[in-house]
Amino acid sequence: MSSMETKHEICSPFVQRRRNSLRKTCAEIVNESRQSLRVQSTQRPFTPQDGHRQLFGRNSVRTDSDSRPSSTFSLHGQNFDASDSRPGSGTRLSPLNHKPKLPAPFKAQDSSKEFPKSPSCPVDTRRGLAHARSRLLKPLTTLLPSEVSIEVKEKLNPGPEQKQQSAEQLCRPEQSTVHNDPPIPGPCKSSKESRKTVQPGVDSGVILSASRAKQQTELRHEDNATSAKEEAESLVWNNVIVPFLEELESVAAGSSDGSVDRLCDLCDGLHGTLADADMLGRRCKRRSKMLRTLFRLIDLNSSKLNLHIAKLCLALSVSGNNLLNICKLIFQISQSESNDILFQENAIIDSLLDVLYSEDVNVSGEALLYCVGALKFLSGNTAILRLLLDKNCMDVAQKLLQVLCAVDDTCLKTAGHILVQLTATLRNLADHPDSRALFVSFSILPVLCQVLHHHCEDKDICTNISRIFSKLSSYSQCCLALAQIPNCYPLFLELLSKHHRKQDLVVRLLFTLGNLTARSDAARLQLFQCSGCMATLLQLYSSYQRRDESPLTPSSPRKPATPPISAREADDVLVKLVRVLANVCIHPTVGPSLVANPTCVQLLMETLELRSMQESEELMVNVAATFNNLSFYQEESSTISHNRLAITKLMLKLMLSSSMEAVLEATRVYGNLSQHRDVRDFVMQNKVHKFAVTLLDSKRAEMCFSACGVLTNLALDPPKRVSLALEGTSAKLVDCLRDLGAADWQLAGQACQAMWNLTGGGSEELLDTEDRQTLLKILTEFLDEEEVLKWVQNEDMRDFHRACWELEFQPVAQKLLKALQSQDLTA
Repeated sequence: MSSMETKHEICSPFVQRRRNSLRKTCAEIVNESRQSLRVQSTQRPFTPQDGHRQLFGRNSVRTDSDSRPSSTFSLHGQNFDASDSRPGSGTRLSPLNHKPKLPAPFKAQDSSKEFPKSPSCPVDTRRGLAHARSRLLKPLTTLLPSEVSIEVKEKLNPGPEQKQQSAEQLCRPEQSTVHNDPPIPGPCKSSKESRKTVQPGVDSGVILSASRAKQQTELRHEDNATSAKEEAESLVWNNVIVPFLEELESVAAGSSDGSVDRLCDLCDGLHGTLADADMLGRRCKRRSKMLRTLFRLIDLNSSKLNLHIAKLCLALSVSGNNLLNICKLIFQISQSESNDILFQENAIIDSLLDVLYSEDVNVSGEALLYCVGALKFLSGNTAILRLLLDKNCMDVAQKLLQVLCAVDDTCLKTAGHILVQLTATLRNLADHPDSRALFVSFSILPVLCQVLHHHCEDKDICTNISRIFSKLSSYSQCCLALAQIPNCYPLFLELLSKHHRKQDLVVRLLFTLGNLTARSDAARLQLFQCSGCMATLLQLYSSYQRRDESPLTPSSPRKPATPPISAREADDVLVKLVRVLANVCIHPTVGPSLVANPTCVQLLMETLELRSMQESEELMVNVAATFNNLSFYQEESSTISHNRLAITKLMLKLMLSSSMEAVLEATRVYGNLSQHRDVRDFVMQNKVHKFAVTLLDSKRAEMCFSACGVLTNLALDPPKRVSLALEGTSAKLVDCLRDLGAADWQLAGQACQAMWNLTGGGSEELLDTEDRQTLLKILTEFLDEEEVLKWVQNEDMRDFHRACWELEFQPVAQKLLKALQSQDLTA
């Protein structure tokens, strides 16, 4: 070997192996367990709950000039329309020019076209009617809803025998209205079949008369069915509904202490009776009187009673102004947290979800707004949150999101108001562990990206969705689903550029991007390849840097459009942004590009200069971690290499701090940069090597590993070995190997490498007799493979344990053992 190769064999610097991209080997498994390039983690931005339940919170950018709906209003019975009809527009319509053409009058002599005569009441129903009334006219105290429902069901839903009789009547030959026309023989058939069976030459008047006779028969049966239905409804109304309404009014007039509970029971009884009689919705012709009575009860101002009234009114399918006022009433009740228990005991949530599912946004947009607003408040309650998930709220929300994305421009503002409430509700739902799988299974995340695309100018909507993403992206299943949405990366960058001054939005989008790039190598490359990615991130970095003349501080005496951002908020943004940079540079394509970007490196160095550990500890640690990842790439165009001495000086600020995380990251940076001689000289001159030796006493394996890396590089220079030996480095390395080596073969291998360099490849006797004997014993024991494998208790970790032992520890340990044995023989 040449002299250079021999020197490299004797003393190797501390460098991490790169992962093999061609094939999966044991070395790749080992390197994945502890990479020099590491992802960064940080805490999710904290969102305090708004104690004031308002339609739009205090931090909303919507102002009164936007004509936003109010959160406070008063409702009375007089605000409702008893007729439940839509209010007129007040505009008189002009008559149409079109005049319909009337059919030509029949000729008197044409007997085949004679008008049909009205039937002469073929069925006498008076006796049946009297009998039914005699059975239903009973005292209210003895009349049960089940008895009424049976009678009503018999009227409205005839049994098989009644259906058979009706069918026989339909198929029975009828007498023609024209006396000269003979009856049509054969079984009953449809008009089309009748036309097919008629032989040529048959008079067309006969066919027409038969068809008209059949139509008359069908009309008579329909009239009879309608008459029976109206009769049954009238009986239920007079004998059951009217007594309910009269008792409601009498109890309300009494207004005693127990009247509210009695009124609630009466409302529930009325609801059940209407359901049994199939008179809910708009099927009851006298519903206006019922609604008038219910609306008057609202003036009693009881939240419990009003919820029962609202549930019954929604079951009666109120519309227009009444639907709006009912939704306002529910919204008003939900504003008080003490009323949450009422919603748990009442099935009103089902009614609200039905409204969201069935109502048209273009027609009932404002009603939907207050309906979703109520759900937003209620979703802040843990018990109701679980109830919403059980009632399939996620499916309703997903469909409503799609509808709101497709509205036309005339309803765009109303849709935006509704989306603010709906996204806030989903934000609360995202807190529940059971909801995370539903966000994925119902494909809500892609729809939310679609909402962001359509409402990118609405800061309230964007902020709510960013909160949803920041919560869900912390979990692997949701993070993977979000990463697979192809347009999410350019969308996030667009929002960061458009709303760069809205701190709460920016910090959450950056946190989400940090989660995506921490879990996926593909996400790192996709984000970096987006048009203007680095320009957007670095411009954002510069704007939040908090220099002396920060652009975030308003310079004019006038009131700024947005409040100034505090130092803590600015640092929070930079923590998340630097984390994104640290994560994306792990990709082998992105890393060299960032290392060659002088703006990126200068901003990171500027942060270390402007900040102190006391005020910005997490930010300083993240910047040091980013320098560690960037310094891995030893490119010729590396800006890190050109500024290595300046970066080394800035790392002293972290080494001298009381934060062990800061010391760890700074040690890692020194481990990469100390491959250069000028950096090693700076380290020795500023006594940094003493810190590295002291860190060997740490019980943290990663701390000892990083310290061993720095010492490995410092021991490359023979003059520095003496200084290290005077600090007791060899004894501490032996202790580190004995205490932590068996549990971490990477650390054991690095400690052996530091010892190998410290002894000049075994050529220098810098170990005393006691340390040499202890090291010989440890190496002999650790190199016994069969004995080592017995220490591994977890079978699943056996292959990994063996790979680390073979690749990280065994080669250098064998060299060191031979050198020590040779020294013993010489002695």
